[in-house]
Amino acid sequence: MTTKTQRSLAVFVLLGVLGASSAKAHELRPAYLELRETAPDTFDALWKVPAAGEGMRLALHVRLPESCVILTVPRGTFNGGAHLARWRIQAPTGLAGERIAIDGLTSTMTDVLVRVERLDGTTQLARLTPADPSFLVEASPGRLQVVRTYLALGVEHILTGIDHLLLVLALLLIVRGRGRLVATVTAFTVAHSFTLFAATLGWVHVPGPPVEATIALSIAFVAAEVVHSLHGRPGLTARAPWIVAFGFGLLHGFGFAGALAEVGLPQKAIPLALLMFNVGVELGQLLFVMAALMLRAGLGRLPPRASWWVPRVVPRAIGTVPLAHWARLVPAYAIGCVAMFWTIQRIAAL
Repeated sequence: MTTKTQRSLAVFVLLGVLGASSAKAHELRPAYLELRETAPDTFDALWKVPAAGEGMRLALHVRLPESCVILTVPRGTFNGGAHLARWRIQAPTGLAGERIAIDGLTSTMTDVLVRVERLDGTTQLARLTPADPSFLVEASPGRLQVVRTYLALGVEHILTGIDHLLLVLALLLIVRGRGRLVATVTAFTVAHSFTLFAATLGWVHVPGPPVEATIALSIAFVAAEVVHSLHGRPGLTARAPWIVAFGFGLLHGFGFAGALAEVGLPQKAIPLALLMFNVGVELGQLLFVMAALMLRAGLGRLPPRASWWVPRVVPRAIGTVPLAHWARLVPAYAIGCVAMFWTIQRIAAL
């Protein structure tokens, strides 16, 4: 088996791992707790928990300080893929210096994003994990906390955003040459940074569902371009990948903005939080690109005839087409099929 065949099969294995991750995506969706101060020491609570089936949700519960008084009974409804509950509480001695925890978080794979808004306009943000299911309410949150929280959110969003990673993977399959690869990644970065900032700051408004459907269609387009290129019919993506990357980067930036809108931005540090989220997205994207390139480089050092790990029953060709050619086509077809499934699914949900 040729080195190119090994590389293509390795990419396909990587794609399978990504697909397995997406099968558990419902467990990776973060829960969200918002405490908004509407009067001195009085807070409106919003608790959003991912659904775990029809009429069911993850067994996560907010544990407030014992001094808190429940003013209204929590009212819960299912909305899409989440369960929403709202109620009002009063903290006679204030929440500063008190600890809030999420019971049941340690037995899940879910994170919880927490946002505490005060009357003076300041905001505290926290990210709770199964390893650290509680946080201390601060009197005055610092800028370091904003940096840490939004940087982690950006990295997590891109590394769990299978659709974004599939587009990057498809571009890696078709782009040849270090210079072209740098230009392509840079174009994608500049484009999605622009629309992320524009949409988050309210300069541009685009409905989320059509954007998500178009993002899926963009992945299918690049996958088709990979197939055409392998058949000796290079399209626009093969000839000028930076142009395609820039255009589709604009779309993906709106997707990033939609994810950020669910979390919100601290009113006193909007530019800093937005910048850190974008930096986190870039770090996550670079980590993925570096991992894929390192894998490809490692496989390239294998002996050309290293086939000790391939069963002898694997044929040299399927019909009149060499197996090596099919191996290069499989990742592109796999990406395209997944993307078209998402496209149909998201259009049907409009």
